[in-house]
Amino acid sequence: MAGAGVTEDHQPQGSTAAAEEENPNVMRDRKVSWGRLRRVDSLKQEAGNVLGKGEHQSSQQASWSRTMSLAFQSIGVIYGDIGTSPLYVYASTFTDQIRDKDDILGVLSLIIYTIILVPMIKYVFLVLWANDNGDGGTFALYSLICRYAKVSFIPNDEPEDRQLSNYRLDTPSKQLRRAEKIKDKVERSKSAKLLLFLATILGTSMVIGDGVLTPCISVLSAVGGIKGLGKDAVVYISIAILVALFCVQRFGTDKVGFSFAPAICLWFLFISGIGLYNLFKHDIRVLRAFNPVYIVDYFRRNGKDGWVSLGGIVLCITGTEAMFADLGHFNVLAVQISFSGIVFPSLLAAYIGQAAYLTKFPEHVKDTFYDSIPDPLYWPTFIVANAAAIIASQAMISGAFAIISQSLALSCFPRVKVVHTSTKYEGQVYIPEVNYLLMIACVVVTYAFKTTDAIGHAYGIAVVAVMLITTCLVTLIMLMIWKTKLLWIVVFFAVFMSIELVYFSSVLYKFTQGGYLPLALALVLMMMMGIWHYAQQQRYIYELTNKVSSSYVQELVNNHDIQRIPGIGLLYSELVQGIPQIFPHFLSNVPSIHSVVVLVSIKSIPISKVALDERFLFRQVEPKSYRVFRCVVRYGYKDHIEEPQEFERQLVENLKNFIRNENFILDGAADPEDQNSDAGGGRVPQSGMLSRRSSASAVHVVAEEEETPRVSSGSIQVRSAQSSSRMTGEEEIEVVQKAMEKGVFYLIGEAEVVAKAEASLLKKFVINYGYPFLRKNFRQGEKVLAIPQTRLLRVGMTYEI
Repeated sequence: MAGAGVTEDHQPQGSTAAAEEENPNVMRDRKVSWGRLRRVDSLKQEAGNVLGKGEHQSSQQASWSRTMSLAFQSIGVIYGDIGTSPLYVYASTFTDQIRDKDDILGVLSLIIYTIILVPMIKYVFLVLWANDNGDGGTFALYSLICRYAKVSFIPNDEPEDRQLSNYRLDTPSKQLRRAEKIKDKVERSKSAKLLLFLATILGTSMVIGDGVLTPCISVLSAVGGIKGLGKDAVVYISIAILVALFCVQRFGTDKVGFSFAPAICLWFLFISGIGLYNLFKHDIRVLRAFNPVYIVDYFRRNGKDGWVSLGGIVLCITGTEAMFADLGHFNVLAVQISFSGIVFPSLLAAYIGQAAYLTKFPEHVKDTFYDSIPDPLYWPTFIVANAAAIIASQAMISGAFAIISQSLALSCFPRVKVVHTSTKYEGQVYIPEVNYLLMIACVVVTYAFKTTDAIGHAYGIAVVAVMLITTCLVTLIMLMIWKTKLLWIVVFFAVFMSIELVYFSSVLYKFTQGGYLPLALALVLMMMMGIWHYAQQQRYIYELTNKVSSSYVQELVNNHDIQRIPGIGLLYSELVQGIPQIFPHFLSNVPSIHSVVVLVSIKSIPISKVALDERFLFRQVEPKSYRVFRCVVRYGYKDHIEEPQEFERQLVENLKNFIRNENFILDGAADPEDQNSDAGGGRVPQSGMLSRRSSASAVHVVAEEEETPRVSSGSIQVRSAQSSSRMTGEEEIEVVQKAMEKGVFYLIGEAEVVAKAEASLLKKFVINYGYPFLRKNFRQGEKVLAIPQTRLLRVGMTYEI
């Protein structure tokens, strides 16, 4: 419930705000339940479930027409990468020459069963279900685990977060004891938390690496189809296409995305048709490769060389992770239909057709795809191939943007400007700084490596590393969240981990020939993300440890040196509980505060989206008459912070709702009818009495402990004494409205952090050099929040950690 909350000394649960707004007398017709008034010391359990809030729409609820439409759209968004793999797989596998024609059957058999086992069985029918309220990817898996176990390093988890509509998923209840035991061990183990975090940022780094390598290998492969061009000409044309591709990113995929699905569908039509043509024209006997015995014969015949060639074969499943990462735009059933019905048969036809062609022309292995195209279809196929390569590149670049924006929510990536480019498709974002860094990286990689063979060595490592991480995280989800039977978990882990480890060992063999590139890039990104996250964690812990007691505001009432000025002051802090230290520090420097003060904390929740009516949590700091509020604004990792004018409007409206709801509750607690009931029902025990206490500065409800409260008709008796000093709800709302009309002003603490003198050398390097470097070279907080500079006041402070 937006604005659900209480004053410092009591807290209600689950009020029916909608009914109360229509008829304020509703509260007076009810007695106050003992279970709804409890004494608390922090912002705990103040958010009730939103009444009437619908569940996240699942694939089962979507109509068939909607599902089929999504299935068609998914073809253009998530299959460009895996769809363009036939351009280079055979060339990357047979890097020298084909020594035995039976090797073609062995490689084809490996391709067939790799596609069946990994993209089809693992991802389409298993991993897709490990989504986070419809969103997929490494970050989504980690956020799902964070919801069910306290594994985050920043201790800002609160019980009220679990009452959000999208927070929990319905899961099986079997194997509960095992799941709870594993959860307890993970929560208690610092090593397990660290391992989970490192795996997540490694997977994130590898996906960003894909955003560099996919454009390079896809565009080089497509441009290489121009006959007669030398290697240098292909490289320069590819670089020109890549620069143009990154320059148009700022317009957003929504501007050009309408043509993606038809173009990729045309591409699949071309490759499947050409594949079937080659199969029936050259050698239909290659269908024998469906017999896995050819895989055994291939390794027996080639030994180590066969194992090394797996580094090329694994490229047939590049882009598989995109099916999961881009799930948020579609639904599980739509992806299952599009892959099983279109993508899978088209890819098999393409690889089988190329294998049939190679049995007749094994010397053409370096350029199998283009050589196997019938002459009349050559140039149309070339044009469609380049379009597909650009679309595949576009999808991976957008994926890199999306995963970086998600990482910001985890506080493990420096602040960058995130531009939401589409009002139609959620999650489509553009990050200017990252865009140009990726462009420079792509140009350098293309110019340095020049061929798809060399880039393929690097590409394979990035692809398989993300798959390994996904296997581990999904296994943990099976154990802890799904509570799957142990036998199926063992089968899942053993089968897919063994397959991926074999492939990973093969791609690592080419480490010195280009395989080092994604690992080097991932190392740099992990260091950057690790430094930023560690410093943010230490900052938060410092603020939590040094937060100010709520009695501090009581002291301000008697301090006549503090002046109140018109307007609403928003003091930003990352602290979600208590009053941040920056507040008294601000008053010591500027002895004046606005007529209404809101201590705002922007908090990221480990879910993809937070409903607008659940976003704001308020709590009033006593004394009420001083009009100081604490507000936690909760965002999911796919939400974006609104423009200042809209954010101010939402905050003030929810603040008014909070004041209105709170006064309804207070009025209900002081209902005279309850007193009459008290008189007729006997004496209320002093130990269980709810009393209204009044003073010159505050009115609040206090719930005290009792062993056996007297209950009548499910309600506890209430004794009250009216206070003439308390403002009515409408009067308080009017004060807030007048302050709003005077303007909203932003106060941001510029906290510098330094390591203590006794800290280790590593900590001093991270805190004193690494973190300041990242802060200075990336955006400051007010730029990310788009705060108007004319209404901004920064206050400096130093934290010694």
